Formats: sequence, C-alpha cells, structure tokens
Amino acid sequence: MSAGDFSYIVDTLFLLFAMTLIIFMVPGFAMLEAGIVRTKNVSAVLTVNTMIYAIASLVFLLVGYKLAFGTWENDSVSKWAAFLFQMAFVGKTVNIMSGGVSERTRIIPLMIFTVLMAAVIYPMVVNWTWGANSLEGTFLDISGMHDLAGSTVIHSTGAWALLAAILIIGPRKGRYVDGKVKVIPASNIPLVTLGAMILWIGWFGFNGGSVGSIASKENADLVALTIMNTNTAGLAGAITAALIVYKQYKKFDITMILNGALGGLVAITAGADLFGIYIPILIGIIGGALVVFAVPLFDRYRIDDPVGALSVHLVNGIWGTIAVGLFVKDVSLAAQIKGVVVVGIFAFVVSYAVLFAINGVIRFRADDDEQMEGIDVSECGVEAYPEFKRAF
Repeated sequence: MSAGDFSYIVDTLFLLFAMTLIIFMVPGFAMLEAGIVRTKNVSAVLTVNTMIYAIASLVFLLVGYKLAFGTWENDSVSKWAAFLFQMAFVGKTVNIMSGGVSERTRIIPLMIFTVLMAAVIYPMVVNWTWGANSLEGTFLDISGMHDLAGSTVIHSTGAWALLAAILIIGPRKGRYVDGKVKVIPASNIPLVTLGAMILWIGWFGFNGGSVGSIASKENADLVALTIMNTNTAGLAGAITAALIVYKQYKKFDITMILNGALGGLVAITAGADLFGIYIPILIGIIGGALVVFAVPLFDRYRIDDPVGALSVHLVNGIWGTIAVGLFVKDVSLAAQIKGVVVVGIFAFVVSYAVLFAINGVIRFRADDDEQMEGIDVSECGVEAYPEFKRAF
C-alpha cells in the first residue's frame, strides 16, 4: 500500500467518523427543543427535527452539493465521504431556525422552506466561502474570510433565517402581555441538559472534522488542538454564564448555563484551528456573557425565541468570526467583517422573501386555538405525553 493510499483511507475513515458525530447532533437539537417547549408541543418538535434531517439531506444530495462545490470529484478522500461530511452540516441551518419558531409554527411550510434552504440558500453561502466561489474577483468575494466550521456559514446563516421567520410569524400567544414578558418554563430540564450535552459532543466532529485530514503527525496534532480549543470555549462559556446569572439573581439557571456553553462553542467554531490554548478561554468567556445579555435584549423587542437560538447562534456566530480577525495576525479583520456582512444581508433578505412568499400561500403561524390546544394535536395527532394534563 502506498503512502497516498494510506492517507486516502485514513482520512476517509476520519471524515466518516466526524460525519457520524455531526449527525448525532440531530437528536441533540431534538432533545434540547423537546425539553424547552411545553409538553403539548413535544411531538411537533420531534417531527420537525426528524423531517429536517431527512428532507435537507436528500435535497442537498440531489441539488445543493453540486451548487456549493461545483463538482463531486475529490482526490484526497472518497468523494462519497466528502459528500456525507458536508451533508451532515446542511440540516443544522434549519435546526437552528426550527427551535426558535417552535410552539406556534405549522410543519408543512417549514418543510417547504427546508427544501429551499438546502437547495439554494445554504449552498450559495458555502459556494462563496468553502466551495466553487462564483463571486471570485467581484467586490462581494468573501473567500478571504476564515471560518473553519461555520460560525458564519452555518450558525449565522440559520440564525438570520430564524430572525426573518420570527418577524413574519410573531411571538407565541401569551408570551408578551401588557408590555411584560410572561415566562414560559421548560417542560423537561433533563432533556434540555441531555440535548445540550449531545450537541457539545457532536461539536468535536463539527470542528475537528473540518480540519479535513488526520493522516499525518502534523494534522493529527491540529485536529487534537482544534477539538481541545472547541471544548475549552464551551467550558468557559458555561462557567461565565453561571457566574453572571448567579450574580444577577442569586440562582443558577441551568438553561442559561447550557446556552452559555453553546454560545462559546459557536464562537470558537470559526477559528478553533488557529488559536493556542488560552485565546479560546477568552472567546468562550465573551460568548457566554453575550448569551446572557442578548436573551433579555431580544425579549425587549418582542422577538420570541424559545430556545435562545438568536443569542447563541447569531450573536456568537458574528462574534466568533470577528474574533479570528482580532486574535490571529495573519487573518484580515476587514475580510472577516465583510464575510459577516455579505452573508448576513444575503441570508436575511433571501430568507425573508422566501418565508414571506410561503406564508402568503400556507400560513406558518398556527391559530390561537391550535396554540392553546397544542401543536401536537393539530399537526401530528400524536401527543408526546397523552396521560399528562396539558398546561395552557
């Protein structure tokens, strides 16, 4: 066996393993969202997450991958492994969105948007950054942005779509009453914790796999460093969120602590391969703090996001991408900011237009009576907890 064949085999196995970890994030999103929403909406959340994975993956196979990368050919690893690794990412953009519009959204229009996200919106962003780059040479060329695993390409893209959806769909019935925010408690904190920890583990494949190769001593070290930095930022985000909420309320809010960890993980995703062992701590600290302060800020403007996805994925997607330009001397800060702006404008404007058009044909928002009874009944016909008395 030649050295080239050995590297090909090892790197193919590496991508397949990383892909498996990333797909493991599907139940992570599902469990986190199922625990956050009220029991009367759990089946709908689980259905949405399952269908997002199925639809987005198939559409990316048939349409999106070629648009993103221009070709299936790959000399360094199996082209099938390369596709599967990239396919594992695509559904995450809509997973980010689905949790933020949960408890008041119908399933069919959301699935229609999933088709368009996987076929066009996300692949176009990938094309301009990691892929074929149809913008090369134009003033919108953002290929100079360093975004290892998608702080902007994945997390911000999904979150910009979420913001557009919330503006169109509006808040849950009863969320804002007489100018005040009505707290809607999570239904199952153990599920929230399980989901967040699964996401945390999946992130090691998310960021580590994005290095692309492990078949040399240097690359093996880089993969290990990338995974260590990823974990470090999550740790720092969790601790920071815990300290801030305890100082504010003299209580430890586990949902905020977990979102602090996720915020740190999103923030480090852009540059986990470029930092030493200390900078990720700072990035995670700022990421955790941003989550804590962003959640009430969005509520102040009646932007109802049950899972805190905007605070975690949008705010920290932006922060993490800019942080690379701040802390890595060989990366242009201007290029990082330009990438954030171009992707933000494109993802928000196109998502808003698509969502608005879909909503004009099939309303996204469930009726007030359907929200009161629970989306499980109106959309699924199967209640997750039929023996429980539902809380309205």
